Amino acid sequence: MARETQKPSAQQPSAQQPSAAPESPTLQSRYGRTPDRRRRDRWLLISGALAVVAVVTAWVLWAGWDNNQADLEATDTAYSIPDAHHVEITFTINAQPGTPVTCAIQALNSDYAIVGWRIVSYPAADARVTTHTETIRTIAQSNTGLINTCWLT
Repeated sequence: MARETQKPSAQQPSAQQPSAAPESPTLQSRYGRTPDRRRRDRWLLISGALAVVAVVTAWVLWAGWDNNQADLEATDTAYSIPDAHHVEITFTINAQPGTPVTCAIQALNSDYAIVGWRIVSYPAADARVTTHTETIRTIAQSNTGLINTCWLT
């Protein structure tokens, strides 16, 4: 058996390729690959990351420590429509004893348009949960009554 040896052809790369010539400092400077540029980019990246961490931390602290609204809950329990221009809404307020509360209640028609609106203030109560019934005058026939929002006063 004869061994065939292959001659390197022009299409096959040779085992030793010439190394790339080092780029000149002028060429590196032209394309922004200087040590000063890399150092500045690193500081910008670190500063940006620290800013994002600071904003997220501030938001978490601000949102987490706003416990005033966590102590208030209002729940619709019933409504009745005695006539075409009134709606009676019954609801409960769950708030810390001794805390005054103000609520906005509303009446809606079949198109979900507000046809009656009223803001009612309640003085501080001794009980945690209180039940209230309010009547709202409407400008048109309503089909529901509910609480829009409540807040501590």
